[in-house]
Amino acid sequence: MGFSRFNYVKISGVTAVVPEKFINIDDEIEFFRNDPKLLERNKKILGLGKRHVIDDRTTLTDLCEAAANDLIDTLNIDKDTIDAVIAASTSLDYKYPASACILQGRLNLSENCSCFDMTGLACSSYVHGLWLAHSLISSGAAKKVLLLAGELSSIHSDRRNRNSNMLFGDAGTATLLEYTDEENPAWFHTGTRGKDWDKIVAPAGGWALPVEKDIIDVEETDAAGNVWHLWDEIMKGMDIFKFTTDIGPKGINAILDYAGKTKEEIDYFAFHQANKQIVRTVASYANLPKDKFSAETFSEYGNCGTAAVTMDLCHSLKKRTGIQSVCLATFGVGLSWGFAVVNMKSTVINGVRLYKTPAGKMNRQERIRYWVNYFKN
Repeated sequence: MGFSRFNYVKISGVTAVVPEKFINIDDEIEFFRNDPKLLERNKKILGLGKRHVIDDRTTLTDLCEAAANDLIDTLNIDKDTIDAVIAASTSLDYKYPASACILQGRLNLSENCSCFDMTGLACSSYVHGLWLAHSLISSGAAKKVLLLAGELSSIHSDRRNRNSNMLFGDAGTATLLEYTDEENPAWFHTGTRGKDWDKIVAPAGGWALPVEKDIIDVEETDAAGNVWHLWDEIMKGMDIFKFTTDIGPKGINAILDYAGKTKEEIDYFAFHQANKQIVRTVASYANLPKDKFSAETFSEYGNCGTAAVTMDLCHSLKKRTGIQSVCLATFGVGLSWGFAVVNMKSTVINGVRLYKTPAGKMNRQERIRYWVNYFKN
């Protein structure tokens, strides 16, 4: 049916980390034909600004581990009481094992903690992860669930690809959900338009088309000068714009109707931060008050994929007071969508902090040597 309600689950806390390294769009003027006017036009329309990106010694699990430790420390949670870990991302460290399993070990959680990854949805993953966590807790299968949502969007395309790379940043986030005796309703609306699955796709890298020698040197340049490889993310921009501006307003109206809420009763609308143009267009079509949503998270951190809406929560709500009812609006890969109305009155929002890569972390070449020796020995 695509709609579900849960009554006894609370979102206890949310936090986020981003790499300390960043790229400012003003430093990429060479990609805009060295034309300041063209650069300014793109900044104004899309909201291009700053985006934080990993170095070659940082992985998704590094960012999510840092976010999880921040949240566990802030909430003073006994690690043995965490019953499940969900890692949501399309930038998982390995095809297998699950990043959730790696993180369970790094965080020193109980061996009775169930761990699994949720991948392939990207932009709508966070709401789907919240939905799964609510389901686990409501069923009695778990009392505390740690949802780790992150993305390394900056490495999903070649930096010379100005169709997409300039939009994307990296982040790791952590959310703790737990059972509560007090009624605390949450409403969800999820859906899929799978016939359009290839509108956002990374063709190579899975088992349908593994990265092997026959495609290593395949590099294509399109009419606009964007450089592509078969393992890069390919996005049909206009198709995605039409999809988001169609499903976005519909999804917002549908979840508000299901929850029996009016726009006036919602304190904040947290959007997937695809870019400023899409956020503003969807909000305008949905006729939302301008003071109840923001596109500034995109300008500050870029589109962080799976973590984008979580980043908006951490960035936009950290200093706001009186926030209770929040509507989450996400849409993207699959093509999929996830909308929710949740109560965040008692949620601890840690905000966003910088992640500094610890000394001694392996870079790419060191990882290659490590695994070569691992197999040889």
